[in-house]
Amino acid sequence: MTAIPSQEPPRGRKRPRRLSRHRRREAMWGVLCVAPAVLGFLLWQLGPILGSFYIALTDWRIAGTPNWIGFENFRQIFTEDRLFRKSLGVTTYYSFGSVPLRMLLAFALAVLLNQKIRALPIFRTIFYLPSIVPLIASSVLWIWLFNPDFGLLNAILRPLGFPKLQWIYGSDSVIPALILMSLWDIGPMMIIFLAGLQGVPRQLYEAVEIDGGNPWHKMRHITIPMVTPTILFNLILSIIGTMQTFVQPYVMTEGGPNNSSLLYVLYLYNKAFEQSQMGYASALAWILFVVIAILSIFVFRTSSRWVYYEGR
Repeated sequence: MTAIPSQEPPRGRKRPRRLSRHRRREAMWGVLCVAPAVLGFLLWQLGPILGSFYIALTDWRIAGTPNWIGFENFRQIFTEDRLFRKSLGVTTYYSFGSVPLRMLLAFALAVLLNQKIRALPIFRTIFYLPSIVPLIASSVLWIWLFNPDFGLLNAILRPLGFPKLQWIYGSDSVIPALILMSLWDIGPMMIIFLAGLQGVPRQLYEAVEIDGGNPWHKMRHITIPMVTPTILFNLILSIIGTMQTFVQPYVMTEGGPNNSSLLYVLYLYNKAFEQSQMGYASALAWILFVVIAILSIFVFRTSSRWVYYEGR
């Protein structure tokens, strides 16, 4: 019986040039396919980032030419700028109040919407609808709700015996009012929590029922540990989002009264586009970037203590 000759080239002999040419063609097409994404990152992301750092080291008044001053902007921010410390403190206050409340309410709504009840799509739509309202429009609506004289909130609280609240018009109540308003658009976070809840295996709940557990045992030992990766994801996004809050104080309070709602990005905006101090504003932006990066790294580093991954 005649043996079929092998298609592999003998040892010591080079592979056909046709194969190497095919690989070069594949590599060329791969480079062409990723080139738009790489160029987009270099031109529209990395380039402006490096450019903003250069601007942060200059004294630039938009209409003039940038004058190199080194780290003078940063020195002035940390040693002389009283409003920088004020805005950073106000933003911290707002973030510590808004982030946990938003996550708790979004998680609670997701748990409710994960139940098998009638007209469930209607309820999901109702809870999600506020998040698609433009921030400008919702801010104008909340200005009316917060009005101390004829606003809806005081009209509801007054018959219950509560005193007249100033809401966004009082120095002590403006940040709690903005925190209350931040609960308005928790729809996307709720949907993410709902997706995480629907990924929990049903057999785990059945095992708890067999062992005589109640709904609290299911929540504590099954639901919360299984959705901790989702909690981590929403926590990071919430921290980044609240630290960059701008539209609400800009439309509703303009930082007042008495700079009590001067959030960091609003102060950065005032420096850049009202006082035309682009170099100073770029330095403020880089400080905010570093603060958010530190907080994100801290959350990620500590997540190994409380985040449960099923594959581990």
